[in-house]
Amino acid sequence: MLTAEKQLEIIKRGTVEIILEKELLRKIEKSLKENRPLRIKAGFDPTAPDIHLGHTVLLEKMRQFQELGHEIVFLIGDFTGMIGDPTGKSETRKPLTREDVLKNAETYKEQVFKILDPEKTVIRFNSEWLMNLTAMEIVKLQAKQTVARMLEREDFKQRFTSQSPIGIHEFMYPLLQGYDSVALKADVELGGTDQRFNLLMGRELQQEYGQPPQALVIMPLLEGLDGIKKMSKSLGNYVGIFDPPREMYGKLMSISDELMLKYYELLSHIGNEELATLKEGLKTGTVHPKKAKENLAMELVERYWGRDASLHAREEFENVFRQKGLPDEIPVVEMTWEEDPMWLPQIMKTSGLTVSTGEAMRLIKQGGVSVDEEKVTDPNRKLARGSYLIRAGKRKFLKVVSL
Repeated sequence: MLTAEKQLEIIKRGTVEIILEKELLRKIEKSLKENRPLRIKAGFDPTAPDIHLGHTVLLEKMRQFQELGHEIVFLIGDFTGMIGDPTGKSETRKPLTREDVLKNAETYKEQVFKILDPEKTVIRFNSEWLMNLTAMEIVKLQAKQTVARMLEREDFKQRFTSQSPIGIHEFMYPLLQGYDSVALKADVELGGTDQRFNLLMGRELQQEYGQPPQALVIMPLLEGLDGIKKMSKSLGNYVGIFDPPREMYGKLMSISDELMLKYYELLSHIGNEELATLKEGLKTGTVHPKKAKENLAMELVERYWGRDASLHAREEFENVFRQKGLPDEIPVVEMTWEEDPMWLPQIMKTSGLTVSTGEAMRLIKQGGVSVDEEKVTDPNRKLARGSYLIRAGKRKFLKVVSL
């Protein structure tokens, strides 16, 4: 069993902030003394079931706690998901239906066990306790905070200043998320920097209910492939954990050297000493950035697809990008032409090559799209019914066949 100090060293890797570090150390020491694992809580509202690497930052930190012998509670906010998290929203968020929430929750459960050990992971739904709160209990919960405290939250403050609507139910979201910590008697809660207000609410409510306040481990938001904006499917700068091996490998090889180190710190399973050696090697020039990037891409593809898939993805990458060849296997999509001829950006969106027609148009304008290996520069280009090999960016190939 690792000492409390060594455990804290592992936990601190990649964190933005620990509230409070001394508290967390004392909790770990007590855990070792009493031979009782800490209860580690991380909550997920099931609103975006297609997990990308940005989502896995928290999951990887949960895995570290799990490997240190602590109890992981993967909390699915099925009740709070029907309210809608107002974090970062400039307007009231449309709530999900019960059916949406449960469907997304099942998808989450399937995906997270790519990282967490299912036999050692406790899955809970916050409807277990929130659904049973009486009206009086909810009023008493509301009485433990003030409107002034809620307006300290940046998104609420901005909307109040701009006279944009704030639903009363939105004030309930951080209170209910905080109450989750009370119900679970959490020792530690994990969350991103955008959840700091909600995480602190859990600490405050635990004290109000006579419990020791949870320690907070706050993680950064992972930048996407552009190295600037938060990884997001809507921005097209994401790496999905179910992206095909070749595509995942190629995306990871495209990141900057600086961003590569952040990915290593937050996503790689190499130890702290090996990471320090890698950083020093890159600094002194004894480690080539391309080789380090290859190792990272291989590690992540192998994690989600297996060793053989990672080796094949590397071979294909070398073939496509070094020899200007084509992948061994190109997916084929048969789709209905809504009109003849059909607008190329619409074809790219409908076939799944891009998330939106806007992303397709940007790629075309940037010279990143070709049809049958001929570069397309006109975003108004249309294609007649037929069969086409479309390349989007450097990594995506698709054979599109009209029905």
